[in-house]
Amino acid sequence: MKTILITGASSGIGRATALHFQAAGWNVAATMRKPADGKDLAGLERVAVLPLDVTDRASIEAAIQATLDRFGGIDVLLNNAGYGLAGPMEAVEPAQLERQFATNVFGPVYTMQACLPHFRARSSGLIINVTSIGGRLALPFNSLYHGTKFGLEGISESLALELQPLGIQVKLVEPGGVRTDFAGRSLDFMQKPGLSAYDASLQGAMSVFRDPARGQNYSDPAQIATVIYAAATDGKPQFRYLAGDDAKEMAGSRAQLSDEAYRDWAIQEYKL
Repeated sequence: MKTILITGASSGIGRATALHFQAAGWNVAATMRKPADGKDLAGLERVAVLPLDVTDRASIEAAIQATLDRFGGIDVLLNNAGYGLAGPMEAVEPAQLERQFATNVFGPVYTMQACLPHFRARSSGLIINVTSIGGRLALPFNSLYHGTKFGLEGISESLALELQPLGIQVKLVEPGGVRTDFAGRSLDFMQKPGLSAYDASLQGAMSVFRDPARGQNYSDPAQIATVIYAAATDGKPQFRYLAGDDAKEMAGSRAQLSDEAYRDWAIQEYKL
């Protein structure tokens, strides 16, 4: 019986993925900062709810060891935990910047580091990193969030090359918009008193982001979980998996534009 370890499993994509793999007969280590948030998952067969804070290396090590003790091995590591930071980059506070990269980049790196000795010993294993369509293209007032997603994509692409000779595979799942409480629970905003130069552009962009029609093409977390399950089980050498109709549409449109044409389109589209 195979085992998956999932970070950020208390809600959204992580929780939906835990439920999907459990229903498919897998062992699931559903990790989260506050295990009390996963009481419903803890009552399911073959599910271990474990504390794991991706910004705490000791927490990562403890969760991986607990998974090995409980299930005897790990076949798939899913780095899903994430945090978003929006607003003018000029307004970012050091603590916000550090949290953004600690959660979205350093955390996955430390988690992969902690799993790799186990994978190497078995000459097998799969790492799936959940990035975003925002790891392929950028939207205004999300510069640091995009920086983390572009960064994790680059790390993953290089890592896939160095791990393949060891029998270990790396894949990316790139969701578009997802119907979760991410904007309320996992989104922070950069703002600075007296910094008004961006107000007009910011107001224009936010009017587009908050347009209810924008969410009509978003995916439910369960739909993203289905893509993650396919990536884990299809046996293909495929590296990137776009998840969601909007992600596929955005990637296709971006691929047809030059950098300059995309910039001009985005300035008009987001009312900058």
